[in-house]
Amino acid sequence: MYEYAIAWEWMAFAVRWLHVITAIAWIGSSFYFIALDLGLVKRPNMPPGAYGEEWQVHGGGFYHIQKYLVAPAQMPEHLTWFKWESYATWLSGFAMLCIVYYGGADLFLIDHSVLELTQLQAIGLSLASLAVGWLFYDFLCKSPLGNNTWGLMIVLYVALVAMAWGYTQVFTGRAAFLHLGAFTATIMSANVFFIIIPNQKIVVADLIAGRTPDPKYGRIAKQRSLHNNYLTLPVIFFMLSNHYPLAFATQFNWVIAALVFLMGVTIRHWFNTTHARKGKPTWTWLVTAIIFILIMWLSTVPKVLTGEQEAAAAKLSPAQQIFLTDAHFASARDVVQGRCSMCHAAEPVWEGVPFTPKAVKLETDAQIAAHAREIYLQAGRSHAMPPGNITAITPQERKVLTAWYESAVSEGKTE
Repeated sequence: MYEYAIAWEWMAFAVRWLHVITAIAWIGSSFYFIALDLGLVKRPNMPPGAYGEEWQVHGGGFYHIQKYLVAPAQMPEHLTWFKWESYATWLSGFAMLCIVYYGGADLFLIDHSVLELTQLQAIGLSLASLAVGWLFYDFLCKSPLGNNTWGLMIVLYVALVAMAWGYTQVFTGRAAFLHLGAFTATIMSANVFFIIIPNQKIVVADLIAGRTPDPKYGRIAKQRSLHNNYLTLPVIFFMLSNHYPLAFATQFNWVIAALVFLMGVTIRHWFNTTHARKGKPTWTWLVTAIIFILIMWLSTVPKVLTGEQEAAAAKLSPAQQIFLTDAHFASARDVVQGRCSMCHAAEPVWEGVPFTPKAVKLETDAQIAAHAREIYLQAGRSHAMPPGNITAITPQERKVLTAWYESAVSEGKTE
């Protein structure tokens, strides 16, 4: 059964690859169409109903693009829809959430020092937060507040900050940031699935039937598209954050998340203004740099500002407890403490490693047992750890780590 861990890891790799591919397609098309929309130019002698046009050159050819705010006079013979990029990105992202965080809830989702949860409770909270988040957002957009662009944006920002704080009070720091990205991406993709595409289908149906399309559908879709515009960059940050524990595993991680949303606004404002040919607001880069420096400072001062010490020793789930009681554990622990713990410590002693890599600590028995699967894959079945074999772990020691994990799993007591 230990081969299951390897198959699971490859499945996670495949789905992550798919997710990156689809995300590139979605975000790339989003950037392109936003730039195109803002750069449209009104010229004389355009067809009736045309709002603006743009000439572009790429790949050795010229492109002539026109935009109709409502619809052209007649339905074109061929119409390309941009929707599957969004759908595939969300579906593959949700699959990643299931594989990594739901499948590995004891390690990646639940932090018993934050909140005592069972796996089902944690997964239930995760799913509920994504669903309720979309319903709340959609309600705000359809309420009278939806007619006030800036008022709505401020309320949405407050809601996102509240979710950032809430997630850090329920899940691990890593899971909190991932869920904040999933929460935001769910809103973005649901905008496409429930609002933008259906509204466009109504307009297309009116054209086919010979009716004059109602311009309100375009305005509603435009509002949701504007929100997606400013949420794109923070989502990318949160999806990358699991590689950088200084972002997710520090005391003020929720404040860092709040500041990331502000950086998303300042960066997008620069792009939007530039693409609209309204100048280059270089002040946005200064503001972004200041916010980023503030984030860096917040990630390094938790003990200075709070006086809090390291959390109590990790609590193990029944499945993780098996690794602690296995007959091979003592030998494996000696290898880990001799080859890994100098870096994977609360205060790393290895020169050039100022912070615990990925916030994974391997100092106590409980910490080592909790990360048994990662140790098995990273240092047992592969040579990923230690990097460059800098601590000179031997092939025999790798066999010890492999034997420990496989012994525990082969008893049929875990996974």
